[in-house]
This record gives sequence, structure tokens and C-alpha cells, in this order.
Amino acid sequence: MRAFVVKELTHPSNISVTDNVTEPTAGPEHVLVDVYSAGLNFFDILQSQGKYQNKPPLPFILGAEFAGKISQDSPIPKGCNLKRGQRVFGSAQGCYADKVAVPHWNVIPLPDNISFDQGAGLFITWPTSYEALVGRAELKKGEWVLVTAAAGGVGIAAVQIAKALGANVIAAAGSQAKIDIAKRVGGADHGVNYSVPGWQKEVLALTSGKGVNVIYDPVGLINDSLKCIAWKGRALVIGFAAGTIEKIPMNLVLLKNVAILGLHWGAYTQKEPERVPTVWKDILDLFASGRVKPVIYDTVYKLENLVDGLTALERRETWGKTIIRVKDEQEKARL
Repeated sequence: MRAFVVKELTHPSNISVTDNVTEPTAGPEHVLVDVYSAGLNFFDILQSQGKYQNKPPLPFILGAEFAGKISQDSPIPKGCNLKRGQRVFGSAQGCYADKVAVPHWNVIPLPDNISFDQGAGLFITWPTSYEALVGRAELKKGEWVLVTAAAGGVGIAAVQIAKALGANVIAAAGSQAKIDIAKRVGGADHGVNYSVPGWQKEVLALTSGKGVNVIYDPVGLINDSLKCIAWKGRALVIGFAAGTIEKIPMNLVLLKNVAILGLHWGAYTQKEPERVPTVWKDILDLFASGRVKPVIYDTVYKLENLVDGLTALERRETWGKTIIRVKDEQEKARL
């Protein structure tokens, strides 16, 4: 079996694909999945260096998101409705490989109108954006939403979800090219470049001086964005892609009468498991309606070229979800 094995903690650029890796074995609650495509995440770069919160024992296989088929030799745990040969997507450590063992509750049937490439980037990105906007911010039709890093994986999902919910969306990014992508592919109404000093004035002008009702921030730009938040606005803390964990002046929270809301989707399985299937039902209903669709970067890498994809991701050259194709058998999406 081919796999991207981390044998010692180092940057992914120092690792290459290994061809003779032992295939995974399934535990009592696991299924085996033949991986067709896998999604790249910034935290993969951190994890291979031991800098991420999830630290598997060495050696381990990198990768956390996949799409593929239930293996013909997979056991089917009691109470599991999955079937051998079924198209699925999900999440498990070690999916930068030909095959991965996955807890069956982390596997979801892949809709017929979504390809393996598109499905490979769904499991982390889409519920993060959906639950943030719907479950935490309680976004309402007609409200204004500012999405930072709007052309990125979670950002472009947030743009689409907000539009589907009837919001007015301002896409914020660090270049005009990425703003254009967020508008053209994601459907954002407006765009601002947050690398230009005073960009908040443009947001205020777009909102007739009132500011945005909701800020969706996976970058670490809450402090800057609070300069253009509306009265009773909600600021969603999604992540810190810029590398700095902000310290927020609490007097601004008080004076502007705003709420700072965190979102840790990965903890829902333990803290609020009953919410998870509801979120996924709503997301899959949105896909079925055609109002949103998974967006993948226009260069799809092969497993052997994984490092090239991670490097492009690290350099912020990509947009949407960056994907590697593990198997060549692909099915055309009907979205």
C-alpha cells in the first residue's frame, strides 16, 4: 500500500510517499475505505512537525479528510448501515494512503451529485462554516456578513452558506484575485482587500455606516474587523491562520454591545453529539437543492505530489479546497 508516512517529526517537504506500507486493520467499530481523493488542510503541515494539538505516536500516516468507497474486504460493524462498495466521505487519521480504517460514525454516504474530489473536502470545512453561521451566530435573512479569507476552504463555504440563507456577503481577502474568486465562485456580493489600510471604511460604506451583523474569521482578524461591526453584532472566532492568537480589548465588546462566539466543531462529537446529524442533514439538503456546491482548487494533485499541494497551501496560493487524487477512477459531478 502507498502512504505518506511521518517517521520523524519534520516539515512535509522532507517526506515522500512510501510504497510498501502495511494495510490498516479494522477495529470492532471501524470500516475500511479505499481512498479515491483526500483533502489537504493547513494543520497537516503542523501535525507532521509535532506542532498540532492532535499528536499521533510515530510513525503515523498524515491526512484527515477523504472520499472513496467502502472496501470489499471491510467488516461492517453491528448497527452500521454502510455497505461494501458504497461511495462515502469522512474523516480519519491516515487518509493520505490507498486505504484507511475509519470509525463508522465518521463516515457519511457521498451524494450521487458530488464527485470524489469534491467530497474529499467536505467533512471538516462545511459543518464548521454551517454551525458557525447557523448554530452560533443565528444568521438571519437580510443581515450583513463579513467573511475573512473568503476564498479559502472554510471561507468560500461560509460565503455560499450565508448567501443561501439570504444574507448580504462581503468577501474579505488579501488580494484582488482572491476577492474575484470569492465573488465569481462563491457568489459574494462585495469584496474588500484587508491588506489595504483602512479597509474597514469600505465595509462601513457598503453597509450605510451601520457595519456588519456577523463576522466570520478563520484568520485572526477579529480586532481589525471590530472596527466595522454593527451594534449587537456577532464575531465568530474560527481559527488563527495568520499564526497569532489575538487578545481582544474587552472595552470594545462592551461599547459596541457585541458578542464574541467561538466554534470548535471537532468537539461536537463529545460535547453535543445530537447536533451533528442535524447539521449534516441541513448541509446535504443544501447540496441537493443546488444552492451551494463544494469548491475545489483548479489544480488537483496526485498522492505522489502531495508535498506540492501542501506547499501551495502553505504559501496561500490556493483557493477553495485543495485536493489530492489517490485513485484515477473518478465520477463526474452533476452539480
